[in-house]
Amino acid sequence: MALRSRHYPGSSLIHHSDRGTQYCCSAYVEILVNHAIGISMTHNGDPRENAVAERVNGIIKEEFSLYESRFGWGATFERIKSSIRAYNEERPHDSCDA
Repeated sequence: MALRSRHYPGSSLIHHSDRGTQYCCSAYVEILVNHAIGISMTHNGDPRENAVAERVNGIIKEEFSLYESRFGWGATFERIKSSIRAYNEERPHDSCDA
């Protein structure tokens, strides 16, 4: 879905991730290669390298109760979208002088 909705399909893209098995499996890597997406991964076993992304994901999961999975795929997807929007647009961020 994300590949179909890219806003700048002519520009280069790099997918950066940790070394989770879902990102290292051959099927996932094949999708990236087939779409000319560069692959970048954290150093093995260093959680500090991706600390900002992990922190934001943790805040969103905790504050918007996204650990619950009883809602089904469609409802969960909508909850994630609305949570990210609220996090980016409505939630106060002290470091942004807002």
